Amino acid sequence: MKNYEAVIVGGGIAGLQAAIQLGRYQHQLLVIDSDRGRSNLCRSYHNLLGWPVGVSGQHLRAIGRKQAVDLGVEFLEDTVADIRKESESFRIVTNDGFRIVTKTVLLATGVVDRIPPVFAELYPCLGVSVFICPDCDGYEVKNKQTMVLGTGNPGANMALTLSYWTEDLTYINHELRDVDEQLKNALEEKEITYIHQPVACVLTEEEAVKGVILQNGEKVEAPYAFIAFGGNKVKSELAKGLGVELHQNSHILVDNRTKMTNVSGVWAAGDVVAHSEQVAIAMGDGLQAAIWMHKTIIGHT
Repeated sequence: MKNYEAVIVGGGIAGLQAAIQLGRYQHQLLVIDSDRGRSNLCRSYHNLLGWPVGVSGQHLRAIGRKQAVDLGVEFLEDTVADIRKESESFRIVTNDGFRIVTKTVLLATGVVDRIPPVFAELYPCLGVSVFICPDCDGYEVKNKQTMVLGTGNPGANMALTLSYWTEDLTYINHELRDVDEQLKNALEEKEITYIHQPVACVLTEEEAVKGVILQNGEKVEAPYAFIAFGGNKVKSELAKGLGVELHQNSHILVDNRTKMTNVSGVWAAGDVVAHSEQVAIAMGDGLQAAIWMHKTIIGHT
């Protein structure tokens, strides 16, 4: 059993920014991270101040972790199995059997994107030629041939959103789910090619997507793609177990100023929180949460 002033669950962008700030306050701090988070997958974030040609999630994580370690922050590669509130502290149990007591907790557990197995070869392309967020990366396909690999209404909505950036769009409804008639009409009005056919395999060369082969044998070529399957997993189970209030979409609700949840001593930051899932916002939320965790730890709230 080891005692800390603060524990951060999740070592992605939000968790690392919070760790750096709490490390600068010189608090006894532990970051528990599985090293399988969403930010590990993105080969290039393009819309961040100071990185005009992009920066990978792996690089941000590596330099962020070193920065935190240099400030005395401890890291544990593990997954939290359970958190229980007991009086004025929290007891944490990990999957590897570690037992930890802490005064404060920051949940930065993130989101897992739903990407069907047939598209696994696209992972090296994420953030370079294959994208997930149109607000982050719609600009990258400006006036370029682009395919949307998705399902039902989520894929149709993605294609329509991207029509702001390019007119050369093909939407492949891989899972053959129904598309609302209104959306079908909108696709037709925007002259977006609609293919109701599963994908058999994807065509890539290192970080470059080349196209897909459909189950009927047809080849669809495009140098860029967006993924839109919906049903992403919001990793808020630990929050729910603590009695934290969740949005109807399972994202965690926090106070706009402090980033604390409705449970005293529990904060949340990053993509697990109800916001637009941007790296810059995750950094800001992590930093803001850390400030208020510090105030609570020293009793100056």
